[in-house]
Amino acid sequence: MGGFSTLADIEAFEKKPLEERNLPESTYAAIRRTAETYPDDTALFFFLQGTAYQQAVRFTYRQWLGKLHQTANMLHDLGLRPGETVSYILPNLPQTYLTLYGGEAAGIANPINPLLEPAGLAEIMNAAQTKILVTLAPFPKTDIWEKVASIADNVPTLQTILQVDIADYLHGVKRLAVGLMRLGKGKEKVRARVLNFDKTMVKYPADRLISGRVIERQEIASYFHTGGTTGAPKLAMHTHFNEVYDAWMGTVAVDVQRQERMYLGLPLFHNYGAIAVGLGAWMADATLVMGTPQGFRGEGVIPNLWKIIDHYKVNSLGAVPTLFKALLNVPVGDADISSLQVAICGSAPLPVELARQFTAQTGVNILEGYGLTEGTSVSAVNPRAGEPRIGSIGLRYPYQEMRIAQLDGERFVRFCAPDEIGTVILRGPNVFPGYKDEFHNRSVFIDNGDGKGRWLNTGDLGYQDEDGFFWLTGRQKELIIRGGHNIDPRQIEEPMHRHPAVALAAAVGRPDARVGELPVVYVELKAGATATAEELLEFARANIAEQAAVPKQIRIVEHMPLTAVGKIAKLPLAYEQIADVIEQELTHIDGIANHSVEVVSDRKLGLMSKVQVAAMPGVDAAKLEAQVRQALGQYPVRIDLQVSNAA
Repeated sequence: MGGFSTLADIEAFEKKPLEERNLPESTYAAIRRTAETYPDDTALFFFLQGTAYQQAVRFTYRQWLGKLHQTANMLHDLGLRPGETVSYILPNLPQTYLTLYGGEAAGIANPINPLLEPAGLAEIMNAAQTKILVTLAPFPKTDIWEKVASIADNVPTLQTILQVDIADYLHGVKRLAVGLMRLGKGKEKVRARVLNFDKTMVKYPADRLISGRVIERQEIASYFHTGGTTGAPKLAMHTHFNEVYDAWMGTVAVDVQRQERMYLGLPLFHNYGAIAVGLGAWMADATLVMGTPQGFRGEGVIPNLWKIIDHYKVNSLGAVPTLFKALLNVPVGDADISSLQVAICGSAPLPVELARQFTAQTGVNILEGYGLTEGTSVSAVNPRAGEPRIGSIGLRYPYQEMRIAQLDGERFVRFCAPDEIGTVILRGPNVFPGYKDEFHNRSVFIDNGDGKGRWLNTGDLGYQDEDGFFWLTGRQKELIIRGGHNIDPRQIEEPMHRHPAVALAAAVGRPDARVGELPVVYVELKAGATATAEELLEFARANIAEQAAVPKQIRIVEHMPLTAVGKIAKLPLAYEQIADVIEQELTHIDGIANHSVEVVSDRKLGLMSKVQVAAMPGVDAAKLEAQVRQALGQYPVRIDLQVSNAA
């Protein structure tokens, strides 16, 4: 088996310069190279329903490249030029990938989360200066078209809307039923011209780019939305070579083989599914198995996932902790999952106990990785060969520098020694050139004075051990990661500050066994003002653009904790949420006489919960310890547990 097992393997691989690796210059060239080399291999399977996973559309690489040409040619003919933007607001469909990489071949692609509220969609499109939008035609149980129609006229640069009709994947009675259900819908009038994506696309040549464009590696390929304050979305710019390098290295690092089958259930507005899994598969001549427009959330997907893996002989599964947690409740049964060789986890911290339980149930190791949109997608991953180090985010990618540094604000002080906690910084071919809006680029990059270029300040805290493996201990940037989605606390706090009774608002993450973290907001009211938590929660639902960012709880406090310079001290609030979750779990476990919970910042391990439990007389302390570890192991929180017998 290939891939890398040690840091020495990576250093040996780097002895051949990256320039001699003959990588394609652009994402289009990358897909074209594979398609021309292996035209009859399978590029993609797509099935519409988790309960009918056997009914799939198949694309060979020849067909896939043809569709890519037609999409790029359509966009070019509709006026898209290099430097101009096509946005998409779509669920997971083959057309979503075609818009992404066809859009990058014609101009710049801008993925947008379809779960955002209309105002948030408009803000992103205005920031991207969207010229063409690809979105859904009206379809039962979706509101994407209704949201788009309500704000399309608020985007002055928008000229054309291309509608993708999911009904084209249906046949017979089902298609007829959908037609009846949407009678009278979709009549909204918008200023932009509206065309059917597929009916328009097929009119264009499938054998070449009619633009004749030759794409340079440093040209901007995409704008990925990474959050940001209301009215000023943060759009991370990726160059073509950012994406080519990161996709290629992901498949090399975990040793993806030709025609290996990779399952895709991750959303395509996020870089992990779009680049690391999608483009990575096509650069390696692998086959992508793409399930349902809703991905892993599609009806019938999780209950049938073992059968799906059996049917398609899936070899690798890329997912987030919530998916692995859900699969623990799905018996493998008579499904043959022997084809599944590896599972890869990213986008959110992986609880150690969850990883152990998944491996015990399936015999498959979860390889935890690390990445961020500003680093294109992935920057480190545990090795596929050998035993993964559970809790570690693995080894750095070759040709990309990844170090731990002591910083003084925005100033580089020194690199850290092994096992010393500091800030994770990155430098290399996958590090983005910056945000589209220069306003957001302050404090993003640092210079250590070595003359070899600037480093990306990730804002994440961690350390590197003696063997080169990286371990995260916390997050400076305070992102709340819910089910793999990054939520900037400011997306919550700024709307809350508009409430007339709110003086201060602070959003933190509350550990959750299912989705990793849930947003909770602490509120200090203005002097003399009154408001209930229920009233504030209703206000939040109406004013926060992203549904996932709406807090699950609002806690009203008399005084917000502040730092010495008067800033809100969020750490005590985060500590309180962690302690509260642990306390609740412990109250549901029989046999505990008493307990204590203390959340601290450990010098070596970072944020940690010290839990002491005393067993009732006659209760086996060892069995109780196992029970407590299992209960608390569901959460992405480090636990220092001590169990004793009550005095």
